[in-house]
Amino acid sequence: MNGYAFSFSGQRLCAMGSGALWWPNQALLCVSDLHLGKSERMARRGGSALPPYETRDTLNRLAADLDRTQPQTVICLGDSFDDLGAALSLPERDRLQIAALQAGRNWIWIEGNHDPGPVELGGTHLADVTRSDLTFRHIAQPGAQREISGHYHPKARVQTRGRTISRPAFLVDERRIILPAYGTYTGGLRSSDAALSELMAPGALAILTGPDPRPVPMPR
Repeated sequence: MNGYAFSFSGQRLCAMGSGALWWPNQALLCVSDLHLGKSERMARRGGSALPPYETRDTLNRLAADLDRTQPQTVICLGDSFDDLGAALSLPERDRLQIAALQAGRNWIWIEGNHDPGPVELGGTHLADVTRSDLTFRHIAQPGAQREISGHYHPKARVQTRGRTISRPAFLVDERRIILPAYGTYTGGLRSSDAALSELMAPGALAILTGPDPRPVPMPR
């Protein structure tokens, strides 16, 4: 498994190259901002036409991560669907794949600002959930401690060997972790943006996703 292991609030976690967060001691896998059905929503609203394969690609990558980690619990950290119409318009093939991924697992959908609320796809729908003093929610709350969230789709840009690399990234400090967006076709917010710089403490790390995840000082 390609990933970067680190300690957070006394727990050993792993930032996977895919953008998923793995918590071995809890057999828990967390992903954020799947935005399933984004191409359908954009086409419906008259936006740019994108190949309608992003939901399948996102679910296939998630299936691979589930196969690698074999979690007992999966937390989808909000904005799992691009909107209510996207959730209702999921093809039957995608609905069946989601059901197969959920089988035998405790599956938790955290509410996001895009999410339609409970839909007929199984699992539990919650505003947030706490496990062993770590709280999972969609949007970071200023002043929160031991918090894991998503929403911002953070990415980091670094200079290496004379070239610039920009990738989705986990942001980590002593108080919180902000996950990158997991879904295909999801954009990103640079870590230097004021919204992220104000949330993350001095000394925060950015763990870039990709084949060989590595931490760097969070670019500001």
